[in-house]
Amino acid sequence: MAETTDKQLLHLVIGGELASGEGVTFADLDQVDIVGVYPNYAAAEKVWRAKAQQTVDSAQTRYFIVHLHRLLDPTTDTTRG
Repeated sequence: MAETTDKQLLHLVIGGELASGEGVTFADLDQVDIVGVYPNYAAAEKVWRAKAQQTVDSAQTRYFIVHLHRLLDPTTDTTRG
């Protein structure tokens, strides 16, 4: 296992077609694109931007960054993304 001096703040990039233009309900959970888990916000944002750009012509498709570190440890410092 690689050692790191930075605290690992896991982020998930996920997306897909939404049921409507309002809210965050996916139209078909079987078709949700689970892009991946990333060690920090900057890495997740880079991938999120690329996926969002690929689907720019689909008004119903959205991608999100989920702050997994906040779910795993609610005491995590939220000022770092």
